Amino acid sequence: MRGSCLCGAVAYEIDSIDMPISHCHCHTCRKAQAAAFVSTAGVMRAHFRWSRGEDKLSSYESSPGKFRRFCSQCGTHLIAERTHQSHVIVRVASLDDDPGIRPVAHIWASHDVAWLQYEGVRSWPEWPPGR
Repeated sequence: MRGSCLCGAVAYEIDSIDMPISHCHCHTCRKAQAAAFVSTAGVMRAHFRWSRGEDKLSSYESSPGKFRRFCSQCGTHLIAERTHQSHVIVRVASLDDDPGIRPVAHIWASHDVAWLQYEGVRSWPEWPPGR
């Protein structure tokens, strides 16, 4: 599978997703992604490689020993890692290919905020009618 940032400067390849996809609602993920939650999956380091633009990566240590890696040009957050662990945490939304598996859980839901509400909220396949 392939993944990349918004501007295309940074790309990676993975051989497999090795841990289930989860939607993380923690405060730091929400802030780092500027989103209600972030979809993540673990990939063993042996199954992950940068294929383009590794020199364009920036990082931020969001908690002791946890580094969030993102494109220095467009800001797309691609992975998070603790360098001593045998896996990286891929941001599933940065995948260019369908991973073929679906999420199994929402985690850190205790960090949800009042404005995050799914049920009873209208949705459209694209823009609402009349827009």
